[in-house]
Order: sequence, then structure tokens, then C-alpha cells
Amino acid sequence: MPRPLPGIVWCRRLACAPGSASRRGFTRTDLLVILAVVSVLAVIFLTARERSVSQGRQAQCVVNLQQVNRAILQYANDHGQRLPLLDPSPAPGGWWWYKELVKGYAGLRDAPSTNEVVFACPDDRGYADGPAKPTPFCRSERHDYTSYVFNGVNLPGVPHLAGRLLSSVNRPALALLVMEWTAHAPLSWHRSRTGRANTPFYNDAESVVGFADGHVALVPIYYDGLNAAYTRDPAPGYDYTYSGE
Repeated sequence: MPRPLPGIVWCRRLACAPGSASRRGFTRTDLLVILAVVSVLAVIFLTARERSVSQGRQAQCVVNLQQVNRAILQYANDHGQRLPLLDPSPAPGGWWWYKELVKGYAGLRDAPSTNEVVFACPDDRGYADGPAKPTPFCRSERHDYTSYVFNGVNLPGVPHLAGRLLSSVNRPALALLVMEWTAHAPLSWHRSRTGRANTPFYNDAESVVGFADGHVALVPIYYDGLNAAYTRDPAPGYDYTYSGE
């Protein structure tokens, strides 16, 4: 009679040993361990997916603002180097309605609508005081269906580029031309420290902005804790100005 292989004998002995895994079966502890591992993996997967989606929306915003920034510069080139100028009242004046002057350079010819997606930041969450749910600017007729505001608040004492000749801008690589509305607050739609809430304003909130030299970047915006960001140039050390000086 042939002798059994050593491995088979070992397996038989193990199967018959008191307290062996085969006799114990699948325990509650095993289940809890597996559930814990699955939970950790799910959190890692969802976090990575959310980060990827968020980065994609931010990248789309950058692409959109590059086109809008280019459209404003092309408008200036066709108007003796002069940037858009609009009556600031009634509000929102030139903040949003510059769009009707420049959108043809982005290939848009129709009446204002939500279809003009080049002017829409995917993370636009609008703004509203109090408990009312805000409407994204890019979906608001009052704000001309755009998430992006021109640096054209030509009110007394407020730095801006409205009506300026490009040649008069001393530091175009630092001069803000067009930006997410959040740069006027400041808040952030992309790396928000307030979640989905639009208050409070805070220093170094990051916004996507376009400059008079044509480049676009995500930059921290200065806030002195009292005045809206657009009402003054930032403290030294920031890579932008509203005045171009």
C-alpha cells in the first residue's frame, strides 16, 4: 500500500486537531476585522475620488477664466488699448456687465443665459446674507450669468482698472483683470475653510484670478478683517494688486 504524502498527513492532522480553524469556522472577530478593513479602504477611495473631482472642477475654472481674461485683452486691443468702462450704478454695474462687451471675443453672440458656460465656475455657490439659499452667480440673471467679475468697480477711493489703457498699468503681471467673485470678499470656492458657508470672510482665501499680462493663477487674497478685499490693495508680500501700481 503506497504511503501518503507528508503534506496530506499534515493536513489531516491539522483538520482533526482540537481548536483548529476548520472546526472553529468563520468567527465574529474575523468579520469585524474584514469590515474594518473594508471601511478604511472605502474612506480612502472616496477621499481620493472627491479630491480628483474637486481638482477637475478647479482646472475647468482655470480654463474658463483664461478664455475670459483673453477676451478682455482682445477687447482692449480693438479699442485703442482701453479696458472696459461701465457705469457702476445701478449695481452690480461693471462688476458683471462687462461680459456683454467682451463675450463676442469668446465666440458668444446670443442673449445672456446659463448656456454661456465659459463664464461659469463649476464650484460657484453664489452668495446671500441671512438664511436664504444663495443662487450661483452663473445662474443668476441679476449677475448676468457669470461667476467672474471684472476689476472695474470705479467707485470713489476703490482701486480698479476700468477704462484704463493697458500701457498705463505699471505692473501687468500683478494687476488683477478678472477674477472669481470670491476675490472681492474674500472667500474660496475651491479650498474653502468655511465649507459651503459664505461667512465669515477670512484672510488668505484662495481664488482663481486673471492678470493684465494674460496669465491665470490660484492666489491667496488679503483681508484686513474689516474691509472687503477689493476696496484696497493688499499688504506687502502678496502677488497681486487691484490698482496695477
